[in-house]
Amino acid sequence: MNNSIIEVNPQVVAIIPAAGIGSRMNADCPKQYLYVAGKTIIEHTIDALLLNPNVINIVVALSPEDDYFSELDIAQNSRVTTVDGGKERADSVLAGLNFLAQNENMHNKWVLVHDAARPCLHQDDLNKIIQLSTTDCCGGILAAPVRDTMKRSQQTTDLIDHTVEREALWHALTPQFFPLMLLRDCLSKALTEKAIITDEASALEYCGYQPILVSGRSDNLKVTRPEDLALAEFYLSRMKEKE
Repeated sequence: MNNSIIEVNPQVVAIIPAAGIGSRMNADCPKQYLYVAGKTIIEHTIDALLLNPNVINIVVALSPEDDYFSELDIAQNSRVTTVDGGKERADSVLAGLNFLAQNENMHNKWVLVHDAARPCLHQDDLNKIIQLSTTDCCGGILAAPVRDTMKRSQQTTDLIDHTVEREALWHALTPQFFPLMLLRDCLSKALTEKAIITDEASALEYCGYQPILVSGRSDNLKVTRPEDLALAEFYLSRMKEKE
């Protein structure tokens, strides 16, 4: 694993929306609390951010009913704070942004938003996206070019309607990285106007911005289904061997 750190003025904070239950995992607890490679998924996720000294604070947005996170050792880390999240991912992210914005010293900072169930983040990818803070762009996201043939189904069936041209298509990953107040303003506007927001970049797109696609590693997987656990275990073991 590449642990080199770029020279960036440390103006980066992070938000991890973690109020979901991950119903597709069919587990007894929210998926971020499943164990893989010796730790819970969310601990691996937070550890990857804590490893980078440019990330000065991490806000984890939790369900008000969450009684798992406080039992983890990482909950006591001085760089980790929790807030109550919302029903949808966008609500949790906005809760984190509003919490940070209460401190005027945070207004000029950039914010990383990273999925709680995406534990295999490499430092080289993290460094690449943080480097956007040295430019005059509106921010960007880690993404991977689509490799497979893409099919669109008919609206109400599983029959193929047509093949979608995969050229210029990307899988959106996280972290997604934007000036904190810009993201807060765009997300607030999009939610107020009931726009369809599937990630943070879509809030900026709704407001007329064009975030940058930063090519990232395809092993930065999101644990969504039971079969993803074995793959995450493999990737995390390989990362540990290279440390």
